[in-house]
Amino acid sequence: MTDYEWFARPVDYEARRPVNLEEANDHPLKPVTVTVMDGRSAIRRGTLRSTTSTSSSTRTPTPTQTTVPVNIGSIADPLSSHSSLDGSDPLTQFVREEMDPLSKMASDEWDYSANANAVGRKAKDKLDEIVEPWAARKALVLNKYTTLEKLSIVTSFLPGGEKVIMKVQPSGSLVDKVKTRLEQLDDFEDGSVRQMHGLSQQEYMARIEQLNNELVNAWHSDHRVKALKIAIQCAKLLVDTSVISFYPSKYVLVTDILDIFGKLVYERLKVKAEYIKPGSKTPTSLPDNFTPDMVPENAKETCQNWFYKIASIRELVPRLYVEMAIIKSYSFLTTSEFSTILMRLTRMIRGIGDPLVAVYARCYLCRVGFALKTSDLDFVKENFYDFLYAYKQLFSTSVKGDLLKQNLCLHSYLNLYTPALDWILQVMAATASENLLNEVLLRCKQQPNSALLLNTILTSFKPIYIVSRAMEFVNLIETCQDNGYPQYLLYRSLGECLIKESPPKEDCQHILNTVWKYMKGLNNYTRFMHVMEVWIQFTCIHFSASEINLFLGEIINQLGPSRAFEHFYPQLQNIAEKIVANTQDFDSLLTMDNFLPLIDLFQKESIKVEVCKTVVEGLSKQSSPIVDPIMINALMFIMRIMHDSVSALTVEDEKRQIGQLICGLILRVDYGRDFEKQLNFYVEARAAFHNLDSVHMQLVQCVNRLSVDTRKIVRGHHTRRTSAFVRACAAFCFITIPSLTLVHTRLQLYLLSGQVALLNQCYGQADSCFKAALSLVPEMPKNFDIDGRSKSTEPYLLTYLSNFLSTLLVVPDSPEHGVLYLMRGLLNVVQRYFVEDTATKSHLYLRVLDLLSTVTQETYPYHVDKVDSNDKLYGSDQKFIIEVNKICSKVMEELLNHLKNLGEADQLKKQSALALALFERMILRADLTDSSLSHVAVNLWNLSQKHDTVNSKLRLTTLEYMVRKSHLPQFQHFAEMLKKMSK
Repeated sequence: MTDYEWFARPVDYEARRPVNLEEANDHPLKPVTVTVMDGRSAIRRGTLRSTTSTSSSTRTPTPTQTTVPVNIGSIADPLSSHSSLDGSDPLTQFVREEMDPLSKMASDEWDYSANANAVGRKAKDKLDEIVEPWAARKALVLNKYTTLEKLSIVTSFLPGGEKVIMKVQPSGSLVDKVKTRLEQLDDFEDGSVRQMHGLSQQEYMARIEQLNNELVNAWHSDHRVKALKIAIQCAKLLVDTSVISFYPSKYVLVTDILDIFGKLVYERLKVKAEYIKPGSKTPTSLPDNFTPDMVPENAKETCQNWFYKIASIRELVPRLYVEMAIIKSYSFLTTSEFSTILMRLTRMIRGIGDPLVAVYARCYLCRVGFALKTSDLDFVKENFYDFLYAYKQLFSTSVKGDLLKQNLCLHSYLNLYTPALDWILQVMAATASENLLNEVLLRCKQQPNSALLLNTILTSFKPIYIVSRAMEFVNLIETCQDNGYPQYLLYRSLGECLIKESPPKEDCQHILNTVWKYMKGLNNYTRFMHVMEVWIQFTCIHFSASEINLFLGEIINQLGPSRAFEHFYPQLQNIAEKIVANTQDFDSLLTMDNFLPLIDLFQKESIKVEVCKTVVEGLSKQSSPIVDPIMINALMFIMRIMHDSVSALTVEDEKRQIGQLICGLILRVDYGRDFEKQLNFYVEARAAFHNLDSVHMQLVQCVNRLSVDTRKIVRGHHTRRTSAFVRACAAFCFITIPSLTLVHTRLQLYLLSGQVALLNQCYGQADSCFKAALSLVPEMPKNFDIDGRSKSTEPYLLTYLSNFLSTLLVVPDSPEHGVLYLMRGLLNVVQRYFVEDTATKSHLYLRVLDLLSTVTQETYPYHVDKVDSNDKLYGSDQKFIIEVNKICSKVMEELLNHLKNLGEADQLKKQSALALALFERMILRADLTDSSLSHVAVNLWNLSQKHDTVNSKLRLTTLEYMVRKSHLPQFQHFAEMLKKMSK
């Protein structure tokens, strides 16, 4: 027996004043805003109020008012707080910051437009939005045009290689001496050449990068002539076509160096052009929009010297490339002659004999000319027409002989022209009208073997111009018959245009029939997939599921028997993604004959799972319920593939992603009012997805919701059939929860499932869930690992058990067990889990006192509909109340012992806080007319005030409450207590 016995005070909950509720006009978490008045110097100060409140919502702000959002907490968005990111994500910005200055210089786009006039600049700004930047194409070129052949490089600025002596014969005359000095620009240092043979592609690229570094180092060491020589030698590399398949990539690497050289020259001239304003000692830089008349004569002279040196280069190709590289520097001399200069260089390129070298020189000229942002782009058209003039040379006997030596087919050779041609024609067609397309198309038709030109037109002109002539292009492609450039590439290019812009409806069927006939006749799997990859998207956009099913069937027939699909996984994956992205009718897609067999073609598990994810993600974007049984079976097939890929080695993020996708689909499966089928589906899903805890958690939630929906339909009055059904739902949850890994998840679901079972008057099932939850509490780990940090589980457990206690109030006692058997079980669990006295244990005991004091009341403050709680079962029976008071006395004894231990441990602040908390429970819950209890309460008050650690405001509030209550007849004993407390 305890020294003090607890007696609960009766409370009339129904007599309490109800809370006044009123409708809110604003969301309480809506960001607060401030209205700033610009018309006056004074700003209203005071409490911030939302501008959407009742008082201000009807007020229209005047033009001088500015609504400023207030950022509560000042939490900065990490992705938007840095203005220096230039639209890139933080990781990209970090990588760029880690780049060396040379690589950063090469990766940056150079603005050539410093001196462009306003009209030309506006026109060019529009072009920038249309023309794809060359920088975006470089990576594609480097990845596509590779080689396994051995390469060579000739230079005098890198160590290694074979040394070749080159002597320049001196001459006696003055003219010859000047000529000799100028020709030295073409010669190598010390009259020697280092020629490196047998380089792999990676080694060659490394050597080019070394030359890049040498050029920049020479420049910054004031060795300008050496830097120029390196630029010249780099340009000379573009004459070499000994490994012709690598030429486009070589062009990209070399022109990057020339771009850097051009930047260095321009920036140097701009420094030379600095001037000192009258009355100032600090040099002033030229503005960005400077004109030649602002440039000092010495800077102009230096600029002219650069062009004189370049004009003295003997060989045409390096002379052209180096002048094109520094073409922006002409802006120090003139602003009106760029068109003349560009046209002159265009005509000089006619002297290059090799058509491949010539077309890339034209591409570079168009690049630098386009970057000048001049409004006159006639030089681009001139370059393209010059190429057409020499187009026959591509099919000449000499070219065929070179290709034979290098073991290169004509198709591969013509494909080397596409990066340069596409760029030239894209710039040419950027702002052109349809008339230019007619003009270009007419000229191209006049050329024999025009497939390459036709492909360039399809990829360069606006798709809206192409689709209006779709049938004309189809007929042109039919007549090409693989004359050098493959026909399948033309069909693919046409398909890409028709995807971007829709052709006339009356043409769609004829176009598809023509392409279908062509694809059916293809025996080459690579060509078949190359065309199919594009045209199946066209079919998805313009045709029904039957045509899509026909295309998929052809893929399976072509690739299935020979297992050729193993070589085309990327293309097949792309096809699946396009179908999913462009279909709106997933019911037809998943129920068609050939879609699931297409997924079966993916024998590699990782790719197959990615395809299934794509399908599920596409379906997840829709919100309509899934009701078709055939579609549900198809989805189960796809979800099983995803689930079966999960193993012990699967990373948690992958499990989470797959689990979320499966859960999203499970939530959408809806059998309507046929709840038994719905439950059977959940049972089947539980068996199918046994590896994923997240799916099992979702299934428990779904079944609980199903049980609640059943109750809603019968309005709480269960029949024999519905009672059996909700018991089956409860059994499903009870069986499923133990399979989960995390203890705290099981605890939450046991409590939830028990509450739902109680709501449906399934008392046995509810008791089982509650007992299972209590038996699980001792397994709760002492710490959680959250984001790599160990945190105590006691705060979580306190919240959970408090919720559990609130539920126990309405749970009726079982006739087979004693009074409050679940409460007694909870107290035993608390004793076992908390071996030592802790703050959490004390808080739990305080809340137990709250519950037990409420249990003794004649009427409980809340109930579950159609569930008789203990207030009705016991009817405030005196024996029941005595049993409850005994438990309360035992709990109070535990708390008093904890107070004593805190005092012995000198934890005086905690002791005062706990003493006050227990005192508050006693004046609220206990019957203090009992002198012994009253004496304990006074001692607790004195103990709480002993060390002066309790908040004074809380102390005053407590005293005011007791004073106010002491005027009531039933609380007259408070007056006597207040006298003792004031001593």
